[in-house]
Amino acid sequence: MATAANRLSQYDRSKVPDGKDFRIGLVVSEWNETVTEALFKGAKDTLIDHNVAEKNIVRIDVPGSFELIYGASHAQQMSFDVIITIGCVIKGETRHFEFISNAVAHGIKDLNLNGKAPVVFCVLTDDTIEQSKARSGGDKGNKGVEAAVTALKMITL
Repeated sequence: MATAANRLSQYDRSKVPDGKDFRIGLVVSEWNETVTEALFKGAKDTLIDHNVAEKNIVRIDVPGSFELIYGASHAQQMSFDVIITIGCVIKGETRHFEFISNAVAHGIKDLNLNGKAPVVFCVLTDDTIEQSKARSGGDKGNKGVEAAVTALKMITL
């Protein structure tokens, strides 16, 4: 969902399944922690708001966004109904940004094709920390909210 014309936290509540019977894993990168904690909070609060029991929301921390792939793969073996990967990669002066962003996107795609549970991509890939903050609870909303809504919809496929 592009953020130019949308606020990430706005959605039609009536189109979101009830989460009371679901167990959800959230794999969270520790890198760019201010941003990833805000994304995690947005996702967790939204899941709880849609009746997912707090005991059924399990957090798995990994060092960085690249490690989200292994963390999500590990989580797929833990009987979750869906997994949300939460990370933040900010462009720097080298090509590292491109390598990490592409690897994570392809890794999550592969898990969706071959894994036991859907994996939702909540990884910000922004040019600046200001853009990331705007999308993790700032003036663009919170991508974590959008990821939680997506997760609940994906469970029912």
